[in-house]
Amino acid sequence: MIAFRYLALVVVTAFLGCSAHAEKRIALVIANSAYKNVPQLSNPANDASLMADMFKRSGFDSVDVKLDLTVADMRRALREFGGKARDDDAAVIYYVGHGIELDGTNYLVPTDATLETDSDIMDETLPLDRVLFAVEPARQLRLVILDACRDSPFAKTMKRTSASRGIGRGLARVEPASPNTMVAFVAKAGSTASDGDSKNGPFATALVDYLPKPGLDLRKAFGFVRDDVLRKTGYKQEPYVYGSLGGDDVPLVPAKPSANGPQRNPDDPSRRDYELALQVGTRDAWSAFLSRYGDGFYAELAKGQLNKIAAEEARRAAAESAASAEQEKARTSAVAAKQLEQDKAAAETEAHDIQDKIAALPPPSPPQPVPTDLVKSVQTELHRIGCLAKTADGNWDLASQRSLTLFNRYASTSLDATSATLDTLQILRAKPSRVCPLMCDKGYKAEGESCIKIACKAGYEATEEGCRKVRTDENVAGRETRRRRPIAAHGGCFSYAGRTYC
Repeated sequence: MIAFRYLALVVVTAFLGCSAHAEKRIALVIANSAYKNVPQLSNPANDASLMADMFKRSGFDSVDVKLDLTVADMRRALREFGGKARDDDAAVIYYVGHGIELDGTNYLVPTDATLETDSDIMDETLPLDRVLFAVEPARQLRLVILDACRDSPFAKTMKRTSASRGIGRGLARVEPASPNTMVAFVAKAGSTASDGDSKNGPFATALVDYLPKPGLDLRKAFGFVRDDVLRKTGYKQEPYVYGSLGGDDVPLVPAKPSANGPQRNPDDPSRRDYELALQVGTRDAWSAFLSRYGDGFYAELAKGQLNKIAAEEARRAAAESAASAEQEKARTSAVAAKQLEQDKAAAETEAHDIQDKIAALPPPSPPQPVPTDLVKSVQTELHRIGCLAKTADGNWDLASQRSLTLFNRYASTSLDATSATLDTLQILRAKPSRVCPLMCDKGYKAEGESCIKIACKAGYEATEEGCRKVRTDENVAGRETRRRRPIAAHGGCFSYAGRTYC
């Protein structure tokens, strides 16, 4: 941004440097940062201060600085500046803040804009043409510097009243109608610029480095600025200038005269060779020029041209590298997709082969009935070890299955109880003695391998646990009478346990 500010001085010097009389130059600096309806910008105030200082140091007759203007304030400032420009040779306007493009027309956004719909742009902003109209009365130089190519936050929330209406990214290119008019953008049309991580961005830094060089033509200086900004932003931001100034060299600062006599002769061989190398424009041509002229003004220009070529080569290499990476990514994706299809086809073929093999297998043989002798042997062993009460009959019924299940529980095995097998018979035969406990009928108790009748005294009866006192009807009736004591009587009835008895 500082460089574009120096651009004003360069252009002024270009048109005024050959005149013997003092020429009047004026500048207007507008910085909008304190926006009311979107987040504030951090850099405009800093950039406006640097720009105003540059104009003052460069000898401008009038430098007006306007900060955080509403739409009415901006119209007033431009109207007053346009009135002053009628008496001046050069008029420069520098604007820093938000801008927006609608259907190919650029607008500057005041701090009080809301821009809820796209139609609000024409009511709440100022078109770039209004700014160009303010500098048009100047007699020789008309320069507008726009540091307004940021990514506009208004466009993200703005409602569209027409589907065909387009809101662009950054600003649209311009073609000034008046002669000797230039419009400088901080970033090329259709792109946005970054404020950077420091007080001033890379664009301002580059302008300060190149524009003040004595005798350096304005257009060459902007070429160096472009290359420098491209390098510093990773080839993401490219400053651009629209309009024309004619064919003569237009330095911001005139070349210093020679201390020993007149300035350099225009027919100096170094200048002729420089112009020849400029026509060729290759790295070899500039290297040859520098090998002959190692220092001096044109040597510095030649070095700048080499830097420009290097920047373009780096940009081209980066673009080719990115394209190659995309092609490799596409190729890898295609190979992976092809391999996936092949794996899927192979899996389907393998599954089909397995199905064919299964279909070719002979049908399974029906289950063979268990021999009766084997069943009897298993039942005999279960009876021997105390798990089956009945005798062996060769019928593997539910009683036999329950007996084998009982064996599993006491022997901690997991034999299949649904059928009698040789493995089961061998396991049973391996048990030398009783496995399942002796089960006696009511009134008997197990004693050794026999059930003995339980003997109880008079008034007691035998149970599985031992002897228990016999319950008589008189005892039961007495207990019932005691339990049925009336809790609440109603007309000869009583209630007990939630029920009523009469």
